Amino acid sequence: MVRNNCKKVFRGVGADALVTLNEDFRFYLTGFASSFGVLITDREGTIFYTDKRYLEAAEKAFFDSDIEVKEYPRKVKLSSLLSSYKSIAMPLSKLTAEDYLSLKNSGFEIVDSTPAFNRAMAVKSGEEIKNISLACAATDRAFCDLLPKIREGMSENDVAAELEYLMRRYGASGTSFETIVAFGENSSVPHHETGLKKLKFGDVVLIDFGCKVNGYCSDCTRTFLFGDDNNHEKFKKYYDLVLQAHMLVKEQFKSGIKGKDGDAIARDFFAKHGLADYFTHSLGHSLGVNIHEFPTLSQSDETVFEDGMVFSDEPGVYLAGEFGIRIEDTVTLEGGKVKSLTDSSKNLIIL
Repeated sequence: MVRNNCKKVFRGVGADALVTLNEDFRFYLTGFASSFGVLITDREGTIFYTDKRYLEAAEKAFFDSDIEVKEYPRKVKLSSLLSSYKSIAMPLSKLTAEDYLSLKNSGFEIVDSTPAFNRAMAVKSGEEIKNISLACAATDRAFCDLLPKIREGMSENDVAAELEYLMRRYGASGTSFETIVAFGENSSVPHHETGLKKLKFGDVVLIDFGCKVNGYCSDCTRTFLFGDDNNHEKFKKYYDLVLQAHMLVKEQFKSGIKGKDGDAIARDFFAKHGLADYFTHSLGHSLGVNIHEFPTLSQSDETVFEDGMVFSDEPGVYLAGEFGIRIEDTVTLEGGKVKSLTDSSKNLIIL
C-alpha cells in the first residue's frame, strides 16, 4: 500500500533535503518495494528516481500521490542530482564510508537522518499494526500446523523448511529473519545456526521464527519437548520460570515505562530464582519493517515506551551443553497495556 511519510521525516532532519537510498527506509517512507531507488524530499515535495525495472510499477503506484517518479539518469552521479542543496540528510548508520566521503568531498554538509527515522518508525500507525498483526497471524497458524508434521529423524533444516512453507501458504512473502530450529543441546545457543542435526525422542526443540506480510515482520519463539523420556525435571522447572517471567512482563510493563525497566522485570525475576547468569540477552527489541528496530528493551535503554510501539517479549535461559528455553511473543502497547499479537500456546507442549 502506497503511503507518504517523506515530509514527516523531512521535518525532523533540519537539512535542505532528505536523501534516502536504503531499501528499508524507502519502503517505510513510501510503501513501495524496490531494490534500487533514490528518494529526494525537500520543501517542495518528493521525487523518486529509479531504473527501468521499477519505473512502470512506480508510476502506477504513485499515480494519484504527490510523489513524482523519474528515471534515474544513466551515468549521472548522485552529487549531480543534489547540486541545488547545501545540506543533505542521510542515515549515517547505513551510509558507506565511500559514499560519505564522496558526498563530503563534493561540498555537501551531511546531517544524520537516523534519529529522525528512529523517532518516526518507533510508534506504528494503525495500518502498520494491522500488517504486523497479519504477519503474526500467519506465524501462529503455521506453527500450529507444523506440530503434527514433526517426526523423529527430521533434521533442523527439514523442520525450518516446512515451517517456512506454511508461513508462505498463509500469506507471508518470506521470512523476517533466518529461521532458527535447534534440537537438544543446540537450543542452549541463543542464535544457533539451523543445520542437519536429526531429531530424536526426548529432545528439547527451540524454534525462533517470523515472517513478513505487506513488508512488516513478526517474531515468535516456542520451546517444547519431542516426547518425554522422564529426564526433564530440570527443564520443566526452568520452563515454568521462563513462562512466569514472560507473563510478568505482560502484566507489569506499561506505557510510560523505560525500556530498561521492562528488561529489569524479567532480569530481577530470574535473579530471585538464581538464574540471572543464564539470561544472556536483552528482554526484547522493537520491530516493524525490520526485525530489529529502535528502541530496545535492554539494560541501558532510556526510551520511554508509549502506545503504538511494537516489540518482542522474549526472556530466556541457556545452560551451555544442556538446553535453552526462550518464550517470545510480538506485542504492542494499547490503552497503556501490553497486547499480544502472536498468541499460539505458551504452555509446555510435549509432542
